[in-house]
Amino acid sequence: MPGTPFGVVHLDVPAVTSGPAVGSLLAGIGSILVSFLVICFGVGGAQLGGAWAAGAFTVPGVLAGTAAIVAGLLARRQIRRAAPPPAVRFTGRGLATAGISCGGVGLVLSLLGLGLALLVQLA
Repeated sequence: MPGTPFGVVHLDVPAVTSGPAVGSLLAGIGSILVSFLVICFGVGGAQLGGAWAAGAFTVPGVLAGTAAIVAGLLARRQIRRAAPPPAVRFTGRGLATAGISCGGVGLVLSLLGLGLALLVQLA
C-alpha cells in the first residue's frame, strides 16, 4: 500500500498432482495384471479345475477395475474444480484418464477371462 509500511504479498502456490489420479492409474494397471492371471489360470489349468482359480482372481480384478474407474472420476472432478489463488491447484488429468481407461480394460478382461475359463472347463 503506498504511503504505509505494509505491503501486499501474493504467494504463488505450486500445483500438486492429484492423489486419486495416481491411485486410479495404479489400480487400473493392477486390474490389467490380475486379468492376465485370470486368463492364464482359466486356459492353462483347464484340466485341473482352472475355472475355480480364475473365478477367485476375477473378484480382485473386478474390484480393482471398479476402484480405478471411481477414483479416476473423483480425480477429474477434483482437478476440474476451480480454486481461488491462495488455494492448492491440482493437476493430473491425463493420469486420471489413463486410470479410467486401464480400469475399464482390466474389468472387461477379467470378466472375459472368467467366461473363457468357464467355456474351456465345460468343453
